[in-house]
Amino acid sequence: MTETPYVGDFLKDSPRNWGKWGPDDEVGSLNYLTSAEVLRGVAEVRSGEVFTLQVRIGDPSGDPVWPGREGIQRSNVMDEGFFQRGEGVETPGGAHYSDDVATMYLQASTQYDSLGHVWYDGQIWNGYDAATTDGAMQKASVLPIAERGVVGRGVLLDVARHRGKAALDKGETFTHEDLLDVARAQGCTIEKHDVLVIRTGFIGSFYRQSAEEFYDGFLEPGLTYSPELVQWFQDMEIPNLVTDTIANEVTVEPSSGVTLPLHSALMRNLGVAFTEIAWLEDLAAACAADERWTFLYTAAPLKIVSGTGAPVNPVVVR
Repeated sequence: MTETPYVGDFLKDSPRNWGKWGPDDEVGSLNYLTSAEVLRGVAEVRSGEVFTLQVRIGDPSGDPVWPGREGIQRSNVMDEGFFQRGEGVETPGGAHYSDDVATMYLQASTQYDSLGHVWYDGQIWNGYDAATTDGAMQKASVLPIAERGVVGRGVLLDVARHRGKAALDKGETFTHEDLLDVARAQGCTIEKHDVLVIRTGFIGSFYRQSAEEFYDGFLEPGLTYSPELVQWFQDMEIPNLVTDTIANEVTVEPSSGVTLPLHSALMRNLGVAFTEIAWLEDLAAACAADERWTFLYTAAPLKIVSGTGAPVNPVVVR
């Protein structure tokens, strides 16, 4: 049995963008999204259709989350029942109100990872010491991304539709070459600085089966690591990867056995922002109907101070 390599050795020749935007940078490749890139995205708007890409939080079917995490726990702490029982707080004028509280993993919905979310060799994005994550993220948290916002030209690459499937199979992989094939088949192009929005159908499948079926033998489909793929992301200066999976890549890289190596190669080393658990079914249907696969992509995660990630409801305008 071959021993799984240490990720630092596995990625020892992987390119890095550390220092490219200065020693204090905390938003990485989002720096590519200049005002000119915003206008390039705006130029893709044709019909004015609006699509939101967040999955519903607290859906009766449950929340699709990484194994070991839980969905939101929400409960009312004030509603009409409290007033009927004489427990409500009466206010001048007599208006009643409702209130609730929630406990949730910040990465248990459609969300942005912070650039410091995953690391190796004791350093997170831009070379910051991994000790800056102790207790609370002092560097490369989700807050700088949230305060900056993300706006640019997005392109949907519908891998599942291209392969004639409602959803890719567990563990099914694809490469950047496959993405280029999908784009050619769709009649669109992937351009430098595009926000890549990739549909596998995996999150859509969560709502068509039981949780037991979804999590049985959990192995997500997705992009698979290669040095050529990482170099392509670097050459194309991709700012943001958005997928309808929980982790944006195949769970285990097949040839090496390394878990989620693209989190390290793309996020830690290149500063690519990761948006996970996106709802793409409605957007994909619209794009397929009129064969327009590019659009204005906008997003801003919640401004969670020191957060390792934060929920987001991206808005796409076509």
